[in-house]
Amino acid sequence: MRITKAVALVVVVAGGLNVASAQVRINAAGATFPYPIYSQWFHEFQQQKGVQINYQSIGSGGGISALTAGTVDFGASDRPMTDAEIAKMKYKPLHFPTVLGAVVPTYNISGVSKDLQFTGEVLAGIFSGNIKKWNDNAIKSINPGVNLPNADIVTVHRSDGSGTSFVFTDFLSKTSPEWKSKIGANQSPNWPGGLAAKGNEGVAGSVSQTPNSIGYVELIYALQNKMAFGTVKNASGKFVKGSLAGVTAAADAMVSKIPADFRVSITDAPGAAAYPISTFTYLLIPSTIPDTAKKTAIVEFLHWMLTTGQGTAEKLNYSRLPQSLIPREEQQIAQIK
Repeated sequence: MRITKAVALVVVVAGGLNVASAQVRINAAGATFPYPIYSQWFHEFQQQKGVQINYQSIGSGGGISALTAGTVDFGASDRPMTDAEIAKMKYKPLHFPTVLGAVVPTYNISGVSKDLQFTGEVLAGIFSGNIKKWNDNAIKSINPGVNLPNADIVTVHRSDGSGTSFVFTDFLSKTSPEWKSKIGANQSPNWPGGLAAKGNEGVAGSVSQTPNSIGYVELIYALQNKMAFGTVKNASGKFVKGSLAGVTAAADAMVSKIPADFRVSITDAPGAAAYPISTFTYLLIPSTIPDTAKKTAIVEFLHWMLTTGQGTAEKLNYSRLPQSLIPREEQQIAQIK
């Protein structure tokens, strides 16, 4: 099944929340990275509890902007908000990790069926334009025995402000000093070249249709579109393929370092089994919600997400939250006024 972007996910109220009898309408927007599981969650929550949630899958940057402007009730992002962004908000946003996922380098090279191996430095060289051909020695040296073509590499990146881009470039910044100094970690990097596409689904579609291309997408988009994606060298020197096990290993390695506000990067985590481009994805919930009915509905959804909702994660190729985070997030829910 191919993923198609829904401008808005609409779940119709069936009743069930102990709020006013009138229909509760909640609007949200943000990351495309978790859209497949969020759409499933909102549908299941409607079936079990009864609520209408309209979610626009517009990218993490768009979600943060909409929340800042007050045009949505909550946002969604694959990267934590910065202190400067939080300072612009009318009500301080609380970060709620929902699931974890992997960003994978996916490619379309005719005649290459074996999983390619990548290091952070090689990926940085490719996306900076320093590595231009698929048979460049930098790629060949870590892929012995693979018949790589003498073909120009076509890179595909996000056109919108993207948490997926932030996670990918955060990893590149940790593994390539040149990338860190010239481009850095950013949701909207100054890409030196390549094709631009909107959303994870847009990058997946462009790579699928463009010979000799490479892009980066959340794991489920590669799996559902049956796309080739490579292994990535981790901090322990092991080449690891994006998987639930690899993402879980990365989270477990970092869980003791997660701060009280949950704003953390887990890219390039230690451990032989850790997949190095792993990340939490967040719901951004205002700490004050003046509308009582909406506050009740959102609070109930957060409790549901941390319990019932986690059971859906692995079916959709996301990793569920580390168990030790659940009580911490439950405590944070109490801060919503």
